[in-house]
Amino acid sequence: MTDRAVVLLSGGLDSATCLAMARAAGYDCHALAFAYGQRHAAELQAAERVAASLGAASFRVLSLGLGDIGGSALTDTAIDVPDDGGEGIPVTYVPARNTVFLSLALGFAEVLDASAIYIGVNAVDYSGYPDCRPAFIEAFQALADLATRAGVEGHGPVIKAPLLTLSKSAIVAAGTELGVDYAQTVSCYQADADGRACGRCDSCRLRQRGFADAGLADPTRYQG
Repeated sequence: MTDRAVVLLSGGLDSATCLAMARAAGYDCHALAFAYGQRHAAELQAAERVAASLGAASFRVLSLGLGDIGGSALTDTAIDVPDDGGEGIPVTYVPARNTVFLSLALGFAEVLDASAIYIGVNAVDYSGYPDCRPAFIEAFQALADLATRAGVEGHGPVIKAPLLTLSKSAIVAAGTELGVDYAQTVSCYQADADGRACGRCDSCRLRQRGFADAGLADPTRYQG
């Protein structure tokens, strides 16, 4: 039987690349997306497109109320999305997001008897989020080994973060080689209802630079 993997799929560039890598590694991939109260909900439609085009075995969306606690420009429309992340941890950081996402992925992995969980966090070209660092992934792996029946029995899922130390241009190049259609993805923090990007936010600028540095055409649809 083919090994199964749960792949966290936001609909953005990084998570799409992560899904392509998991498929290339031979996993039967079960894509998991979250409607967590994000203002850029067009990414969920993108996630479904990406899951279908990259041959995910299943795709599901779980609903969460992270918007109910607020604290982020991505979940609270009263907080403006900045054009520049600025110093320190930016207001686009969503408190506990990756911790919650990985916890639910861990439960799903146990149900599926999946041997891996893929997450597209990146500690090189990113916005400075604390839950995108190697130390976070290592800590969550320790938690997974302790907190699940599968982990206690010695066959818990491995948390895989293949993009962790890659530049954005390296991610774009790797995904392109694996057949990712980046025109299907939405990375913008404030994409419109049609998934068109603003071209100004941190995520847009990192994405633009990634394609430019990789020497590849940017297929992103922009507003205006």
